[in-house]
Amino acid sequence: MSYESIVADDQKYIIQTYGRYPVAFARGEGAHMWDVNGREYVDLLAGIAVTSLGHCHPELVDVLSTQMQALWHTSNLVYTEPQTELARRLVGTTDHMSRCFFCNSGAEANETLIKLARRYMTRVKGREEAVDIITLSGCFHGRTFGALAATGRDSLADGFRPLPAGFKQVEAGNIEAMAAAIDEKTCAVLLEVVQGEGGVIVLDDDYVRAVEKLCRERDVLFCCDEVQAGMCRTGAFWAYQTCGVKPDIISMAKALANGLPMGGIMATEEVSRGFVAGSHGTTFGAGLLTSAVAARVVEIMQRDNLAERARVLGRRIMDRARAFMETHPGTIREVRGKGLFIGIELPSDAHKVWSDLLEAGYLCNLCHGSTLRLLPPLIITEDDVDAFMDALEARLLQESRA
Repeated sequence: MSYESIVADDQKYIIQTYGRYPVAFARGEGAHMWDVNGREYVDLLAGIAVTSLGHCHPELVDVLSTQMQALWHTSNLVYTEPQTELARRLVGTTDHMSRCFFCNSGAEANETLIKLARRYMTRVKGREEAVDIITLSGCFHGRTFGALAATGRDSLADGFRPLPAGFKQVEAGNIEAMAAAIDEKTCAVLLEVVQGEGGVIVLDDDYVRAVEKLCRERDVLFCCDEVQAGMCRTGAFWAYQTCGVKPDIISMAKALANGLPMGGIMATEEVSRGFVAGSHGTTFGAGLLTSAVAARVVEIMQRDNLAERARVLGRRIMDRARAFMETHPGTIREVRGKGLFIGIELPSDAHKVWSDLLEAGYLCNLCHGSTLRLLPPLIITEDDVDAFMDALEARLLQESRA
């Protein structure tokens, strides 16, 4: 089918909730994709931090094919080996988490986190009044009602009010505001170490540690949203590990099954007591296909030390961008990131630069109109990284001379 036909059918049959990019992809391999016209692109988006092992990774194709020929779905009324293997491997990526719950998306993962935090406080701790969740300005936790209330953005909530009660926000980076916000009604604090949808805003490590310390002092839960930043993206397996903290619960999704829909949480043994049989559930979560693939994803990430690869390649990109910013003042406003989670903010509207890069065969994300968000597959090559930076610098020079 032609690109024009695909666009026409999209506009005719699909509810128009997305501002789509002017491209239709047909296949992919590694960090490269080809559109329906056969044109090749370097992928620096990875489906928004999802295909971290690249497209059609041969080991994942093999494990998926094997599982497809064995069994697809049983429901969570019975035991399955792929689910327990995945949980065991994930717990092994931490030194203090004990148990997992699996679902289908990042928003569902955060809904699960919210429910577990509240139920632990009210049923295990016996603090019936402790139901409020505190989040940070600039955050994004999802689009379902609870996650949307936690996100607290007027633009995303337009037309959907009233949202669920029990959520409040404080200014990110302001520890005094956090201290003032935590009271007897507080259940938990939920933060992203790197705020992706906020424009790749990296929270200061000292601030994250100070928030955790406050939570311990006030006896409230400290939770991290790892949906986008987790799974080796920031140079550690989990973003919280770059700050030296130990959350009570984390949410995860995106890269977990490398493109198959999967999310989940991990919690400490103590906090896991908040859920009992019947208090939460899902029909499709941790199905055999997604669990088998996700277990192999975790294995490959640890085996191939992809956290360190993300750290090294991310530094390569950011060092070069910062050097260009110094030698060519006015072309770049700021470079932010951890590992291969990078934001390059331009001084003004970056749409033309982003569009020119897409035309040149480089797919990245434009965030808030001025920030190029880079979330490439963790297996991207140095050559692809360098070629992208060559293309970006050339276009920034063109813009500065215009």
